[in-house]
This record gives sequence, structure tokens and C-alpha cells, in this order.
Amino acid sequence: MGILDNKVAIITGASSGIGRAAAFLFAAEGAAVVLNARGSEALEAVADGIKAKGGKVSLIVGDVGDPTCHEALVTEAVSAFGGLDIAFNNAGTVGAVKPLAELTPAEWQATLTTNLTSAFLGSRVQIPAMLARGGGSLVFTSSFVGTSVGLPGMAAYGASKAGLMGLVKGITADYGARGIRANALLPGGTDTGMAGDQAQKDWAAGLHAMKRIAEPKEIAQAALFLAGPQSSFVTGSALYADGGTAAVK
Repeated sequence: MGILDNKVAIITGASSGIGRAAAFLFAAEGAAVVLNARGSEALEAVADGIKAKGGKVSLIVGDVGDPTCHEALVTEAVSAFGGLDIAFNNAGTVGAVKPLAELTPAEWQATLTTNLTSAFLGSRVQIPAMLARGGGSLVFTSSFVGTSVGLPGMAAYGASKAGLMGLVKGITADYGARGIRANALLPGGTDTGMAGDQAQKDWAAGLHAMKRIAEPKEIAQAALFLAGPQSSFVTGSALYADGGTAAVK
């Protein structure tokens, strides 16, 4: 028996890193998963791996900045598996890394579109599908950057990730009484493609009380907590899975 048996989950940014780890973990815990990423080859490899383990999986290739991508994901969840219970809105980008005054408006907007606007685009179609099932759980990947710390060259990234906190609180105010939970997951440095080279990983590790960065599965386990029944009275919250950066800044 898995803790997500009979649940249907959408996971964006599922072809690598935290999203990939969450896809395997949620499927292992019994969920039927509908996966999304922009690149088809890596996403199909994840889906094939889940199928090989006996999991239920479907996929939609697309850009989370496009409203039709989210509509297709929800449609697939309903048509393939009968509904939607969980959405792990995880896709994100570091974006242009440069001091604020050097950012172009286009660079600023591109980062906000992928990290923040996409979360709105997803939740606005995910929530009605969840309401049809009597409720559900939305989890958004925020960051310690922009919430507990600021980092040089990452103003756009930090602003977009901090903005997810306002979205979570708004969803909670609008839909908490109707069985919809919304929470933000705030990872620390994680060993993904976005973490940079070894020197950058070592620098990031020094920011953490634990003096290391996370493995993707460690963050996926935190996402599983927010998505599943263990967190049934948790909504409108921020869960730091940051190795102690907020404690030692």
C-alpha cells in the first residue's frame, strides 16, 4: 500500500532534478502521474522508467508558460486516470544571472513567466478539477533565495520565487474551506543541472548549516509530505527543506 494510492498527480519539470525524483517517488507510492517538461526525450525516459516499475504514467510535452500546456495536462489527468488530486508545480528556471540594473525587461519577464506566472496558469485549471474530486493538494517549488536570503545576480529569480508565497496564501484564502490545500516547498541548494559546476556546488554547500547540498530525492520526499495525507491540516504554508540556510544566515 502506498500513501498516494488511487491519487492522480500532475508534476511539471519532471524530466530532471527534483521533478524527476518526485515522479518516481509519487508513482512508487501509488499515484498515477501525468508528467510535463519541454524536452520529449528525457521525459519519455522518465515515463519508461516508471512503467518498467509497474507505475501508471502519462506525459505531456510543453512549456509551462503556455496556458494550453496546463489545460492539456488537466485534460490528460481526467481522461487517462479519472481526475486530479495533486499538482506539483515544480518547473522553474534560474534565468539571467546579473545585477538588477543590467537585466533587460525581457529577461525579467522570462524568469517571472516560468517561475511565477506558470504557477498561476497551472493552478487556475488544476483547482476546478480538484474541486470536482472534493479537494486536492497544490505544491509549488519556491526557494530559499528571495525568501530567507538574497544572492548576487538573482533578483529576478528571488522575486519570482518569493511571489509564489503570495499565490499560496491567496489560494488558501479562496479555497481552503472547499478542500483545496496549497503550500510552497522551499529547497536549499540541490544537486541538479541548475546547481552549476562543482565549484558552485561547493560554494552553495557553505551556505547551509548541514554544509552540503541536497539530493533531489530529499526534496521530493518533502514534496510528498505536502502532497499526501500526512499534511492534511497544512495549508498556506512554507516548508523549508533548505539544510538550515534560513537558520544560519
